Amino acid sequence: MASGLNENRKSLNKIFDIVEKREVGAVIIAFKDRITRFGFKYLERYFAPHNVKIEVDGEEPKDAYQELVEDLVALVSGFAGKLYGLRSHKYKEVVEGVRQLIAE
Repeated sequence: MASGLNENRKSLNKIFDIVEKREVGAVIIAFKDRITRFGFKYLERYFAPHNVKIEVDGEEPKDAYQELVEDLVALVSGFAGKLYGLRSHKYKEVVEGVRQLIAE
């Protein structure tokens, strides 16, 4: 399974190739974090000169608190994934612990 934390994914690289060749006018994604956890605006800026838009199909507007919480969880997930491996038990414990702390 590919992760939005991994910037060297085969499918993401394929999207870049298609965009650079101007074979599409839009890239449609369900949620921003499926294409990248961070730097979504960079991708939009990179695609723009190629006349390609990124359309997010399933995302609801978020308030500042919700965005901050999601960013914190994504940061911890990224570091825990690198330290423990994305499929490890320890990784899941760390991420769940952070989610519980933030929810309190």
